[in-house]
Amino acid sequence: MELGAFSISLPVADLEASRQFYEALGFEVTGGDASENWLIMMNGSTVIGLFHGMFDKPMLTFNPGVALENGVPNVGEPELDVREIQQQLLDADVELEVEVEPGSEGPGHLIVLDPDGNPVMIDQFS
Repeated sequence: MELGAFSISLPVADLEASRQFYEALGFEVTGGDASENWLIMMNGSTVIGLFHGMFDKPMLTFNPGVALENGVPNVGEPELDVREIQQQLLDADVELEVEVEPGSEGPGHLIVLDPDGNPVMIDQFS
């Protein structure tokens, strides 16, 4: 199953302090909205998301329909819709922590926990 671009989503206590820290490591803000408490940052092909007040643990994140081309995200149509991925996971008896609403269309996300309790989010933008 094609899961799309990979990033890590980090919960942060202070969005501005975290932005400054990652900028010092060579990351640049490429998306998000600080007024909504989240930023996307890139350093080469490495992508991190900084999120204030949205979740408690770091998450591995995959974005169906997003591919990195020369270090630049290219958003297109996902090979598999997040609802199709959800059904494949359910068919494989993978327990879902957060589900996409069945029958919905467009953006959506689901979250599963790996065997150690680490959250893995599959987040579709389009």
